[in-house]
Amino acid sequence: MRKYLPARIWRRLALLLCCMTTLTACVDTEEFDDTRNGNFEALWKIIDEHYCFFNYKQHEYGLNWDAVYAKYKVRVSEQMTETQLFEVLCDMLAELRDGHVNLSTSYDYGRYWKWQENYPQNYSDTLERKYLGTDYKIAGGLRYKVLDDNIGYIRYESFSSPFGEGNLDDILSYFALCRGLIIDIRSNGGGSLGFAEMLTARFIDQKTLVGYIQHKTGKGRYEFSDLEPYYIEPSRNLRWHKPVCVLTNRGVFSAANQFASMMQMLPQVKLVGDHTGGGSGLPMSNSLPNGWVVRYSACPIYNVRRQHTEFGIEPDVKAALSDDDVQRGVDSIIEAARRVINS
Repeated sequence: MRKYLPARIWRRLALLLCCMTTLTACVDTEEFDDTRNGNFEALWKIIDEHYCFFNYKQHEYGLNWDAVYAKYKVRVSEQMTETQLFEVLCDMLAELRDGHVNLSTSYDYGRYWKWQENYPQNYSDTLERKYLGTDYKIAGGLRYKVLDDNIGYIRYESFSSPFGEGNLDDILSYFALCRGLIIDIRSNGGGSLGFAEMLTARFIDQKTLVGYIQHKTGKGRYEFSDLEPYYIEPSRNLRWHKPVCVLTNRGVFSAANQFASMMQMLPQVKLVGDHTGGGSGLPMSNSLPNGWVVRYSACPIYNVRRQHTEFGIEPDVKAALSDDDVQRGVDSIIEAARRVINS
């Protein structure tokens, strides 16, 4: 029997419920003509019926989806070019301030990246190469080595990069005599939630509540299920009980944000660095009459305190990387994590 099966089954069932509800409530794009106005109306309605953060974002910054309709409807005409329509539709979607909301065409990809663009990067690949050196080890998508103060260091750039249970066994065995562990997920834009769960399961000893999830129950903007508990089962393989620091910055998004959220609630773990980028909605997709594909957040995930992490997570230990640090060859965020573990 595969490890973590209960957690994965739960997650997939929850996602299936979300998908089934989304599909059964799907906008029939055939009711809209493949015209400039028809595509605008179809997009607005898809978001109106399926997007999951209207209530939260109305509270946070006053989002009014009806006002957004009025604002952008007047910009659409049948005389505009296809490129102009794409620009208007992308501007409308940007009002959601959601990195999971995208509009795809054969020639462009509309996206909202201000969740990370307007903030310090707090990561340097030049310093990463200095700390990893050339003698680091590679296991699947993970790079790792023992730092000179006997602290294990793992660099994971994307939850889209696969690794297996055997990889994790080998890494934790290699770090067995280390006093602590640093997991660097800075600028990790997400990927598979399954890898986030698999990695988290190495740091728990019993079935653990890591958050809550909801799914859509109707076409209304606020029609959602009650919060359903989100659990992870502990690994049956090697597990780690010593101190852990997870390094974060604004580039931590989606599955990486969820990993940070799950790890933060564990007693031996500290998040070190900068506020994460967020992205806590499970995304779904739909098509417009002209074939363009829109992706949107459909099912919200909450942390264990039933709070949204859509706009990111505050670290336990705040640390920043300055230009002077880079010039001196010192990653102050890694150094802050080392101090946490050594103390």
